[in-house]
Amino acid sequence: MSAIAVDWSGAKQVKEKLWLAHVRQGQVYELRSFSTREEAVDRLIALLKSDEEAVGGLDFAFSFPGWFIRELNLADAFEFWTLVEREGEGWLRDCEPPFWGRKGTEKSSLPNHFRRTEERAAAGRVSPKSCFQILGPGTVGTGTIRGIPFLPGIREAGISIWPFDSPELPMVVEIYPRTLTGPVQKNSKQHRSEYVEANWPNLPASVREVVVESEDAFDAAVSALVMDRSLDQLQNLPPGDAISRLEGEIWSPAQAQGKAVKCERHD
Repeated sequence: MSAIAVDWSGAKQVKEKLWLAHVRQGQVYELRSFSTREEAVDRLIALLKSDEEAVGGLDFAFSFPGWFIRELNLADAFEFWTLVEREGEGWLRDCEPPFWGRKGTEKSSLPNHFRRTEERAAAGRVSPKSCFQILGPGTVGTGTIRGIPFLPGIREAGISIWPFDSPELPMVVEIYPRTLTGPVQKNSKQHRSEYVEANWPNLPASVREVVVESEDAFDAAVSALVMDRSLDQLQNLPPGDAISRLEGEIWSPAQAQGKAVKCERHD
């Protein structure tokens, strides 16, 4: 049994921004960045196929709010994935309502900017961004639009995608690293280092050095470590309900969050 987490990127050039971590029984077996999204997904599929009890986590939204999908006259999330593959780059290029974030655009007035799962995350004191925002700090829309087209290929490889499919291994779930790490100032190397020392003190020094070197490597590694600790929960996920099978669901065991650390400021 193992866990693989991919810290995704919506950037045109993902080199050094897209990381994959592979963890088994608390040991980090692989932690590396990729030059393309295709290479990262191919590696994820290979790892999942080599271990039929493995679970993978991808850091982008697997769908959009249900009202938007219904407004497009689509029957289900699978039809939506096909549409995103065909139209997504045009959405990013044109940034027309309901999308926003580029210079000269304003936040659209929408029935709801968030999926149910994001509203639940917000209730847990994190601040998810809207999939409709495609530019700006912490933006998730671009990564989502450039991530969803990979889901059909993962599924065609014989890997379940929860909660759209039955929760059968090997399986991929949507993750949101902030809900897995808990409170930490991730853009500070000092804070990342103290967090890792507090929560994963037995990591080899060579691995720890890579984990704390960048925020992206940190997110991938910590997400995979938390998933590895929670494999019993991941292996017993409930089937999706009607809303989650349309909008997707962020996997997040609240009890797996790391210990918060306090760092003094050093100018």
